[in-house]
Amino acid sequence: MRLEVTSLIDPVLWALVDESRAFYARRRPGHGPISVSELIAVREAMPVPAECEPFPSVETVSTGGRSVPVRIHTPSGRPAAGVLLEIHTGGFYLGSAAGSDVRNRRLVDALGIAVVSVDYRLAPENPWPAAPDDCETAALWLVENAEARFGTTRLAMSGFSAGSTLVAATLIRLRDRGIDAFGGAVVQCGTYDLSAQTPAGRLIADEYFLGAYAGDAPDRTDPDMSPIFAELTNLPPILMVIGTDDVLFEDNLAMTARLLTAGVDVDLRVYPASPHAFTGHATSMATAALETIDEWLRGQIGETV
Repeated sequence: MRLEVTSLIDPVLWALVDESRAFYARRRPGHGPISVSELIAVREAMPVPAECEPFPSVETVSTGGRSVPVRIHTPSGRPAAGVLLEIHTGGFYLGSAAGSDVRNRRLVDALGIAVVSVDYRLAPENPWPAAPDDCETAALWLVENAEARFGTTRLAMSGFSAGSTLVAATLIRLRDRGIDAFGGAVVQCGTYDLSAQTPAGRLIADEYFLGAYAGDAPDRTDPDMSPIFAELTNLPPILMVIGTDDVLFEDNLAMTARLLTAGVDVDLRVYPASPHAFTGHATSMATAALETIDEWLRGQIGETV
């Protein structure tokens, strides 16, 4: 079998490359914080998240002696076909569940599902394992309460960047508990080696926020922090979305290979001329990726059309 990167790309996407390149030529590339003071300054400069209509229910859910705040979006005037547990982006130090309100409301309206978004604790004030603890708590609460609260047991997970790392950690934790209630997961541009022990991981080894998240952990190859080192068998189907111009592209290819070797059903979607977090930008390439995500989630937990 001959395999090239171009063979991983849907041929229809090549027509969108020129537009994407023109869009990113007008944007200055950003960089992560280089100190705790800059990290906090970046956080404080974040704009207030846009509100959605209707406004979500803001609650604190509890199970197993732990609690976590969540934002719950539900369909209007109809039962939920399924429930998506969404884990937001932000490099483990930035963002909130509120920042996903508009995107999550769109999913609710498009797919007829409920979305539960986790307000996990942020680094550096709350380093690992605070964030995966919170995500696991929300996932366990859903497993225990989805049918009574939403009228369905069809569950899936989604994450974006750092949220994808936390999705992987959460799925592994659930698997280790013998829980297989989640039928699938969408992970966009995740980072799976925070230890810089793999060639792909070394590409972001100098990012300050990784150390802020790791805290004083003695071994960053701990699978709960760097899922690429985990035993990956018996995980649910996963849709992986990544751009070829993302610094995490190789990391995602490596994680895909490990998942496939473990027997996991992986749908890898590669988008040319697309950098990190491209699905949050106003391009036709982003629209194509979001349509694929919608289609995949509809097949897992959404309304049939």
